[in-house]
Amino acid sequence: MFEIKQLNPEKYRQQTRRSTLIIVLIFLVLGMLLSTLAVRLFGEPGGDNFRWNLGGILAGLLLTVALVRCKFWQQPWMAPAAYGWQLKRRLMSVSNAMHHVTAGVGAQDPSAMKLLRFYHLGLTQMYQLDGNSSALSQMLAEIDRHRQAMAALGMDTEQHRLNPAWLETIKQAAARSPQR
Repeated sequence: MFEIKQLNPEKYRQQTRRSTLIIVLIFLVLGMLLSTLAVRLFGEPGGDNFRWNLGGILAGLLLTVALVRCKFWQQPWMAPAAYGWQLKRRLMSVSNAMHHVTAGVGAQDPSAMKLLRFYHLGLTQMYQLDGNSSALSQMLAEIDRHRQAMAALGMDTEQHRLNPAWLETIKQAAARSPQR
């Protein structure tokens, strides 16, 4: 179950820039090292070694991706970037089912109402973390309307956790409903 954490946007951006810089530097070093090694082992002196350079760079990219996924992802210095990626993935999972969510909200389905509230809270945080206040300001009225509708129904508006069962409930309800 994914939970929205309270993060300082300035610190988040600073930490993600640092982790991005580290990953880019690792890629550059690996790409240059493997490219040079490929040319020395397989290349021709004074010949066209483009394919060996490209092969070394691609191998450096693949090795960097493997290091990030298998080794660095769990490191404390990568935690803000990993959290941001996970938040965006969860928001995308809701966004992909948004037509079902909005239909459920229209029918006052509790799972759909909670799911949309989580989506709004997560989107708000993502925009704040990314420093995108203009996109957030465009959604504030919709977010507030939904929060008020939940409060009027006596529902908890603090939906900081994404319950995967909500998505399943929405999808199952959509599968049972007649097609238009």
